[in-house]
This record gives sequence, C-alpha cells and structure tokens, in this order.
Amino acid sequence: MDQAVATLTARLLAHRVLPRTDPLARRALLDENFRHDLDQQLAAVGLQLLENPYAEHIAVALLPAMTEPVFGSGEAWLNNNLGLPRDGVALLVIVWALIILPKRERQLARVEAGRENQSDMFGEQKPLPTGDSVSVGISEDALYADFGKQLGGRTRFNANLGRLVNLGFLQRRNRWLVEGPMLDLMIDYSQLAPRIIEGALAEVLGRRSQLSQVLDAATLAAAEAGEQVEAQTEQHTGEDA
Repeated sequence: MDQAVATLTARLLAHRVLPRTDPLARRALLDENFRHDLDQQLAAVGLQLLENPYAEHIAVALLPAMTEPVFGSGEAWLNNNLGLPRDGVALLVIVWALIILPKRERQLARVEAGRENQSDMFGEQKPLPTGDSVSVGISEDALYADFGKQLGGRTRFNANLGRLVNLGFLQRRNRWLVEGPMLDLMIDYSQLAPRIIEGALAEVLGRRSQLSQVLDAATLAAAEAGEQVEAQTEQHTGEDA
C-alpha cells in the first residue's frame, strides 16, 4: 500500500476531519489513481471518504452496507454513534436547515452568475465559493427563543448545543453560531433537503417568509422525520458507538 494512502487514512481517523487545502486531501480529490487506492483501503475496513464540492473539509464515514452490522436493526437499532439524544438530533437538523440550505442556495446562485458572466472556456472548472462569504450563522439567543422549550429548556438546549460544538458541527463566536467542518459533510443533502424544502418548508420558502416562520417549519420537519431523519445523519467513525 502507498505510504501516502496509509498516512491520509490514519490522519482522517485521528483528526476526524481535514481541510480540502491539505496536500494529501487535495491529492485524494485530484489524483484518480491515488483516490482509487484510498477508496480501496477505506472500503477494506467498511469506510468511505466523505467529500463534496460545497464543503471545505473531508472526512470518513461508514459504508451504507456496514450500517446494520455496526448499528443493529429493529429494537436494537442505534440511531447514531455520536452520543446525541433525540432532542440533540432535532437541534442538529434545525441548525442544518438554517445554515446549510441558505448556504447552498447562495453557492448555486453565484455559480450561475459566474457562468453568465464568464467568457473563458474554463469558467466551469473554477472552485465553488465556500467559507464565510456564503455560509452565514444564526443567533444563539434567537435559536433558543424559538426552540428552547420544545428542545427541553435551557439546560437541555445548552447541553445539546455544546455537544454539536464539540463534535464539529457548529462553532460559537460571541453567541453567534456558524458552520463547523462537519455540518455540510455528515448529513446527506440529497436525502434531507427534499424532505424539508418540498415538505414542511415548501410553502414557507415559496413565500420568503420571516425567519421565525422558517424556524417553526424546520422544527416541524425534524419532528415529522423522526427516526428517518436521525438515520440520515452520516455516522462518523471517530466517535465510540
């Protein structure tokens, strides 16, 4: 096995997440042969590389085929290996809907604007906009005001918020919550976004309502999704099951 593949695998397991700008991470994203070897190495232990062009980091997660052997099924099913209780998962879905959905809309809008104004033939190969320019945070106080009671009160809310920060889903900046490295990686956008956009949030987003209405709809979406929403959270192998 290529030593570089072994090194990247070990670093992903040890650090849980790496920036796309890391030399080995960039090699995994750009070098087809290196990526093939990395995928084979990870698959040998039931893992896969998590990356998407909208996120600034990469990570590893279980292969879909390993979900049941690791987390069980039926009454023995473990909905996540992150130590998140049910209200913690609900909070995660809410902050994901409030941060990642608007972020993706901004990214796609800028890509389309760039294509319209792009005159050179390689315009589509330019990297997608990421970071603070497209990912806007939310007020911790406003979040609690809207959802504190539904999520168990101040003590439960703070405890779950602390867990999400420690797990890398969020970062706290003077009571302002911003996207952490895991938030756009650990949840499958293609599965969860349609449930929110086309379901509980469809009419709200269509009317471009006020933030409070969006928050209420996001909570409803989390409640309706229940265990299915919890299952859509990609399980990170760096945490104990």
